Amino acid sequence: MFHYLSKPFTVKLLSNIEVKSKTLTQAKIEPTHNHNHGASHKHVHSEASLKQIINRLSRIEGHIRGVKTMVSESRPCPEVLIQLAAVRGAIDRVSRLILDEHLNECVARAAQEGNIEEELQELKAALDRFLP
Repeated sequence: MFHYLSKPFTVKLLSNIEVKSKTLTQAKIEPTHNHNHGASHKHVHSEASLKQIINRLSRIEGHIRGVKTMVSESRPCPEVLIQLAAVRGAIDRVSRLILDEHLNECVARAAQEGNIEEELQELKAALDRFLP
């Protein structure tokens, strides 16, 4: 929960992450619930990892707002395209971070629990949608 102009509020990020704080500098990122990949295991990541991903997504969000402003101000197309390329690169980097985290945590956990096939099928389905 944040206090902005003396009014508390909560910011929901994505579908399962909530940021609660009295001030922006005291923000704490908490999963609002644990979700399962199928029924195989809980999807839990470290607070540090979640914070890193959320911070990158927040920067991307700000960059997109900047591009939107550039378009509304009729800035030259090449300038807008350069910024969009930077956004695409940032999205690719955060995607790689999420994939690395998934491989190191979720797939490794599935291998230990003996349900690696199910986890790999879910990963393949996600990659089929993600990759062009």
